[in-house]
Amino acid sequence: MMLAGKRILVIIGGGIAAYKALDLIRRLRERGARVVPVLTEAGAQFVTPLSVAALAGEAVHRDLFDLTTEAEMGHIQLSRSADLIVVAPATADLMAKMAQGLANDLASTLLLATDQRVLLAPAMNLRMWDHPATRRNLARLREDGILTVGPEVGDMACGEHGPGRMAEPLAIVAAITAALGQGPLAGRHVLVTSGPTHEPIDPVRYIANRSSGAQGAALAAALAALGARVTFVTGPALVPPPAGVQVVRVETAAEMLAAVKATLPADAAVFAAAVADWRVTNAAGHKLKKDGSGRAPVLEFAQNPDILATVARMGTGRPRLVVGFAAETDDVIAHASAKRNAKGCDWIVANDVSAASGIMGGAENAVTLITADGTESWPRMTKVAVARALAGRIAVALGQG
Repeated sequence: MMLAGKRILVIIGGGIAAYKALDLIRRLRERGARVVPVLTEAGAQFVTPLSVAALAGEAVHRDLFDLTTEAEMGHIQLSRSADLIVVAPATADLMAKMAQGLANDLASTLLLATDQRVLLAPAMNLRMWDHPATRRNLARLREDGILTVGPEVGDMACGEHGPGRMAEPLAIVAAITAALGQGPLAGRHVLVTSGPTHEPIDPVRYIANRSSGAQGAALAAALAALGARVTFVTGPALVPPPAGVQVVRVETAAEMLAAVKATLPADAAVFAAAVADWRVTNAAGHKLKKDGSGRAPVLEFAQNPDILATVARMGTGRPRLVVGFAAETDDVIAHASAKRNAKGCDWIVANDVSAASGIMGGAENAVTLITADGTESWPRMTKVAVARALAGRIAVALGQG
């Protein structure tokens, strides 16, 4: 059992998603983990201590000032004897307390007193999730080394639809397994590129594309959840990098190629970035001004380096598996298949990014995986689901060698 002998402290926050924590506890115990449950006062409004204790096979900890346990500084022992602390659901309130270092109940005190790793599974109303205060708190927590899984996009108990749903229990289990270094990709190094590149015209203008970086970020998170050490080379994307990966930020295609070369060797390399094909060779060092003539400035272009082909055609040091992405607007399969042959990569993930598809910049994707064995079209699903499916295929491919 992959989590045999691991002691996991599960803190259940207050929210309707608390019901998922019951299934999470069951899944963890199925995998051999010992689960020590902590139930907040708000969490107890959604699930009962009896149901939590029955599933965990352990007494439920609820009170900071418990005379029995506190005689031996029980909250300190709880916080430091676990291999991992998991907060599911992690409410906006709990995240705010953690970010500010507050400790006014058992859960927040445990989180402040611990020297172990912490994994949050956020769950809240989409407006709470998008609020600047929550975003600031999340950024601070990630800077402090806190791991996160989710939230996912979906229907809310309040009747709204959007980001804020707690990750499903099996996704949290995968993140726990990865955090403990026991996933199927443990010990593997995977490179992921993501986002657009910005090719300057002058100091304030640039050439780019509509890529949000969402698919690349989701893929990096999915690979990390399977235990991989992920290096995430990203252009200036709209979607923030996931937690638990090494982030290398770049602007231009040339910078991305240099960062990729510096990252190698890797067991696998996945090129999800939408790299600009061309750069401006006569980019101005000052802001270009209109001169009153009505004539546009003359821009001279040169082709950018082909990062995918460069790595795929390497001899010594080539990753065992090189995966490219092909964003096409017509004849998707034909163009993507030709790209796989021309670049020399092992797999191509093809998708239709025509305006009618709504994929470019959207939350969903519909892809076809093209390999030497043929083509495999997947149903339209969220980019998170695509990432998990592809990460699983990569894990199988690397495990066969």
